[in-house]
Amino acid sequence: MRTEAQASTGERTGTHAGTGERTGDARRAAARVNAVSAWESLFRAQVAVMRTLAAEFPTRDISFNEYDVLFNLSRQPDRSLRLRDLNKHVLLTQPSVSRLVDRLVARGLVAKCPEPSDARGTVIRMTDSGFEMFRRVAVEHMRTITERVGGRLDPAELDRLAELCDKLRAE
Repeated sequence: MRTEAQASTGERTGTHAGTGERTGDARRAAARVNAVSAWESLFRAQVAVMRTLAAEFPTRDISFNEYDVLFNLSRQPDRSLRLRDLNKHVLLTQPSVSRLVDRLVARGLVAKCPEPSDARGTVIRMTDSGFEMFRRVAVEHMRTITERVGGRLDPAELDRLAELCDKLRAE
């Protein structure tokens, strides 16, 4: 039976004249199909988990995306990032991140500061109020993550998943 990836790419797999060994072209085709199938599975799992976490997000005080910005800032030693670096950490377009940051500034959760080394740049710094909001929401959000992800995978699977995701993110 052909996988969705095989059907969409028109790939076929084959063996070398009765030996049971895959031909070079067939091995490469199978590797492509496996890579596409793995990516599809990873993507669909990520979408399903993110939808669940967003639906069960523990507060209406901030949005899921606003929390993501605060989360990324909280991981920095001084709780700040250049705006262009923050853009690399979140799954939003640059204009969307800028608007989101403006909303957080208006609520006093982050501050915009000029970048000392680049007059055109902006540094986004989490305020004490922003950090308090982040900490309060993080406790409940971690509970949901633990239930939804940790409840489906055993500790060894969680370790392996983290290892594989780190490997995929490596540049």
